[in-house]
Amino acid sequence: MLISERIFKILEDKNMSQSAFAKKVGLAGSTVSDWKRKKTNPSADKIMDICMVLEVTPEQLLTGKGIDDDYVEYKPKKVKAEPEISKADIRILMDIHAMKDPQRKRLMKYMEALKQIEALEDME
Repeated sequence: MLISERIFKILEDKNMSQSAFAKKVGLAGSTVSDWKRKKTNPSADKIMDICMVLEVTPEQLLTGKGIDDDYVEYKPKKVKAEPEISKADIRILMDIHAMKDPQRKRLMKYMEALKQIEALEDME
């Protein structure tokens, strides 16, 4: 929904005419009519004045929160927390770094095989 559409919805809910609204905000009536007719939005410098007259927050006017019937709040995906590194983890890393290259490669293959076995077990 456009910002201007929200404005007209609020005006209707408050039983306020476009001309009364325009006067309170300090706009020409034709400006408000243009929003409706041309499906345009008010300029950014008028948003705060509009919010004061309509008794809504800028967030509500810009996002539709509490205004739009179909408003869905954006919820960012939770970021997985970094794992805690224990003393045992450090010990394992030190042991891996102490290995010779062929041993390290063999260990990596073992770990890959374990992952594949686990994936097969999960399928059962």
